[in-house]
Amino acid sequence: MAIPGVEGFMYPNEVELQWGLLIVLYPYITGLVAGAFILASLERVFKVEAVRPTYRLALLTALAFLLVAPLPLQLHLGHPERSMEMYLTPHTSSAMAMFGFVYLWYLTVVLLLEIWLEYRADIVHMARTSTGLKGLIYKALTLGSMNVSPASRVIDDKVGYAVTVIGIPSAFLLHGYVGFIFGSVKANPWWSTPLMPIVFLFSAMVSGIAGVMVLYMAVMKAKKMPIDMRCVDTIAKYLFYTFVIDFSLEMLDLVHRTYEADESFRSLNFMVHTRLWGSQVILQIFLCTLVPLALLASTQLFRIGEAKRRAMYLITGLLVLVGIFAMRWNVVIGGQLFSKSFLGYTSFKVQFAAREGLLTAIALMILPFAIFVALVKLLPPWPETTEAPGD
Repeated sequence: MAIPGVEGFMYPNEVELQWGLLIVLYPYITGLVAGAFILASLERVFKVEAVRPTYRLALLTALAFLLVAPLPLQLHLGHPERSMEMYLTPHTSSAMAMFGFVYLWYLTVVLLLEIWLEYRADIVHMARTSTGLKGLIYKALTLGSMNVSPASRVIDDKVGYAVTVIGIPSAFLLHGYVGFIFGSVKANPWWSTPLMPIVFLFSAMVSGIAGVMVLYMAVMKAKKMPIDMRCVDTIAKYLFYTFVIDFSLEMLDLVHRTYEADESFRSLNFMVHTRLWGSQVILQIFLCTLVPLALLASTQLFRIGEAKRRAMYLITGLLVLVGIFAMRWNVVIGGQLFSKSFLGYTSFKVQFAAREGLLTAIALMILPFAIFVALVKLLPPWPETTEAPGD
């Protein structure tokens, strides 16, 4: 019996993909979190003063996306209310259960604590000068600590530095663990490679850095504030270096698979030349990897005016974000389009108005930006905006 969209022999449980669009969003969103935090750490730990204008912005971006990161998994579950059981009855053999603790560690101990230490003086100032509901919110955020003496600020800086140092490997663990889940727990020839966690990690850094760069330029434009080109140039430089490493690792994995040419290579090669030709070869590699790398390289090698550089950085950032999403799509969806026996292939069609459809995915991608706007209103990333009493 012929089944539409299926070629060759496949078992019934292989025809319908178990992981859909929401599981594509899950590593994409966590990658933005990890990359944004790594960019913030450049100023705090590595003393790259040029990126200082984006330090607070990167922290708030990471928090906004981190709050949304578990939602794709929750919506994917048939009984999302049962997810609390993995925190109440932890099991070390469950990768997803352990990831829940990694997520909580990164959210509470690392990100929230660093943001609170960074903003504590501003929060105390606004608690003293604001009235009404806003004043109550700021007073609650002080956690009862109203001391902002120079000595206390020195302690805040030292503790914040320590938290950031701890946060760097925590960010690596957060997204590297996602790659580990794909590379070992639900292993198949497309995912089962030791490079998978490393590729996921560097692609996360690329997407996070590009996301903060685009967001910074967009926010500055919206607020009609001048863009610090020294800052953007420095971010673009680090984006270029990280992107080169990420692309090299992906090509290394490809060369290794081609040279090894095991029993799965024929099937994977067929996938690349048919089902994934548009999303991987055309979109991910050529349009969203080679073009951004060429644009970034040209800004490093040639003298280009500020206006043109801004346009090139914006185009590069947007292409990178699309390319990393395409990479997640090719890994999650592409890894399920062929049978484990390598004898058949299936297809995947995204539904629009469904629990795991396109409409839900769009809403999940809009939600972090709505949270970001609320966070910026509550905790302005620009110090000069907090100087006006009662602001």
